[in-house]
Amino acid sequence: MVTRTKDNSLPDYIAMAVIILMAIGTVFVFSAGSNIGRELDLQRFYDFAVLRQILFFPLAVIVMYIASRFDYRRFRLAAGWLKSPVGYLLVFSIALLILVLFPQFAPEINRARRWFRIPAGPITVSFQPSELAKWAVIFFLTAFCDKFSADIKLYWRRFIPACLIIAVVVGLIITEDFGTAALISLLALLMLIIAGVKLWHIATLLPFGAIAFFAALIRSPARKMRIIAFLNPEKWADSAAYQANQSLIALGSGGLWGRGLGRGICKYGHLPADTTDFIFAIIGEELGFVGTAAVIGLFIVFVWLGILVVVRCRDRFGQLLAGGIVLTIATQAALNIGVVTVVLPTKGIPLPFVSAGGTSMLLSAAAVGVLINIAKQSSKEPLEDNE
Repeated sequence: MVTRTKDNSLPDYIAMAVIILMAIGTVFVFSAGSNIGRELDLQRFYDFAVLRQILFFPLAVIVMYIASRFDYRRFRLAAGWLKSPVGYLLVFSIALLILVLFPQFAPEINRARRWFRIPAGPITVSFQPSELAKWAVIFFLTAFCDKFSADIKLYWRRFIPACLIIAVVVGLIITEDFGTAALISLLALLMLIIAGVKLWHIATLLPFGAIAFFAALIRSPARKMRIIAFLNPEKWADSAAYQANQSLIALGSGGLWGRGLGRGICKYGHLPADTTDFIFAIIGEELGFVGTAAVIGLFIVFVWLGILVVVRCRDRFGQLLAGGIVLTIATQAALNIGVVTVVLPTKGIPLPFVSAGGTSMLLSAAAVGVLINIAKQSSKEPLEDNE
């Protein structure tokens, strides 16, 4: 019998893939944020999204490193609800989701209350609680399904309580952010399936979920118009489908090799949300098909490395948590790219690590840090070969 250790280079590869994605995002947020009518003032750097992203990049790397040093097993509920940070994180997220609905705590930005504006001396920091809630749900479901692994198939005792908690989070988000609410619902559904919940249990709740989302959809004229414009883009090319059409123009004009870094023109007032939800279109315009394929390739590499972590991890909690982290980032990336390429209706879902936004980047980096810790812990476990 020969005892050997697993390859410990996997955590480095994961970190490398994510850092490259964040570096690409920082470069293209800076490029997309170019404005010929306004000069960048370095003395007020935080007032400019493109300069803030330069600050968020190294902060995200630091956050990822710190999170990678935190033993992922501490998130388990094996020792009780009060000894795990998961329960506190979920309660804190729900409290923030409630507070953000009140105008005295959160201003209305782009006709929605999704952000806190926190004064911090000469600058104002924005924070989006739905991003924290998304990760809180993933970590909670992982811990819940691990703790009750033997009873997770019990409908009333385990499945329904978990779904009720998810419903509270989604219900608080859906009024102001339909896209994030739909994303969390999808991720929760997939996590429950992976954890071993019976499919007929999930089927019993699908009609109620469909009714709730349909009601939220028809109550908002803007949401209805997005669906109509998606189904008939030619008719609404100058109004509701304008952003989607400009995205296709940006991607198409890039061709194979692109116009060149910094030489795109759609960012000059033609493509709304070019630094956030539609940053992938700017990459396509300036680096062409080669650039967009490289970004997609990096996400595929990340997913593949994440799958290796799941396969190599020997404890159920680590497998579920690693799978949840990879699933969340991969699903969000696929949805964003689907929106930018007009495969899906327009909705505000950022591209992980690439789109501008400190909340999304820092929290995603923290989650990847946990994934790296799982990979490190798994690499320390000995493997035995019989000879």
